[in-house]
Amino acid sequence: MSVQRRDADFRSNGTRCAAWLYEPAAENPPVVVMAHGFGGEREARLPAFAERFAAAGMAVLVFDYRTFGDSEGTPRHVVSGRRHVEDYRAALDHVRSLDGVDGDRVGLWGTSFSGGHVVEVAAEADVEAVVSQVPFTDGRRTALHLVRQGGLSYVAGVQRALTRNALRRATLRGPAYVPIVADPDEFGVLNTPDAKPGYLSLVPEGEDWDNECAARILATVGTYRPVTAAADVDCPVYVAQATEDSIIPADSVDALVRELDHVERDRYPVGHFEPYTGECFEEVVSAERAFFERHLDA
Repeated sequence: MSVQRRDADFRSNGTRCAAWLYEPAAENPPVVVMAHGFGGEREARLPAFAERFAAAGMAVLVFDYRTFGDSEGTPRHVVSGRRHVEDYRAALDHVRSLDGVDGDRVGLWGTSFSGGHVVEVAAEADVEAVVSQVPFTDGRRTALHLVRQGGLSYVAGVQRALTRNALRRATLRGPAYVPIVADPDEFGVLNTPDAKPGYLSLVPEGEDWDNECAARILATVGTYRPVTAAADVDCPVYVAQATEDSIIPADSVDALVRELDHVERDRYPVGHFEPYTGECFEEVVSAERAFFERHLDA
């Protein structure tokens, strides 16, 4: 099926979020809303998923969070579960206002950090289906998991970053920044052995990407726990779990699945970043597309 892509920006809390709408050659198709994970931007492999869904007859809205990518907002690169969920809600309202798509048949797709966002949104919004890929579900468990792997040097890096951020706030300056990904012997929010090469493998060749986020997220990420909203999700949810995930602890995914009433889970014997590319991508995107087709009547 032929697919066209056009700009379809919207506003979230008064700030413009850059968005693409993938439109299939179908009348009044269902629509899937998508955004990236921790610090990710829409160019980083999201079009590959969107194109597959659209080729199956679904419209797809792919957007950048406020302060990321082509979206507006300052200071730049502020990661916040609360703000990202607000952006998803605004995107959902936006697609329901568009002509040419069926706003009563809407699915949500999230990956890693946004795998939790879509659970939060679905717990209070009327949507038909959710895909939660390698999902972040519990900030407390994930933070402890990263600390166990990084040890005292990771804890020291967090403390240094938060101290710098507090000093900048006290002197009315902008936020301190930390790397999103780093090698294991350096500090970054994600510095497991596969984090930096895996993350960079998603960035298109020749594309500029700023490997940074505002350090303030280190103080709050442990309190962001989408799993606590899971019992309120009424629609079917597909969970794609990476069983060799170095970032998302397996017990946090198990807890999510236990709380959901209508859930399908597939376990893939891969690391956190492998579902985005190669053979694993082909397997995962096919399962996700089939799930959306069944539940959105595409």
